[in-house]
Amino acid sequence: MKKVLLAVSLLAMAGSVMAAGKPCSDLKSEIDAKIKAKGASGYSLEVVDKGSAADAKVVGTCEAGSKDIVYKRG
Repeated sequence: MKKVLLAVSLLAMAGSVMAAGKPCSDLKSEIDAKIKAKGASGYSLEVVDKGSAADAKVVGTCEAGSKDIVYKRG
């Protein structure tokens, strides 16, 4: 019985860590590297509050879904 409780508690902790998501700075760096690898230039990536990406394309979500990373040309 103790093993079952231990397993359940470990799974619960792992789930909460995964739900937290990546920090925005880490994810923004990864996305930036992928875009640069494709040869793109003249763009910007910004971290904004969820749902406030007016004229930009959302390319990532971070901080447990509370922030968006948006891509703008120009």
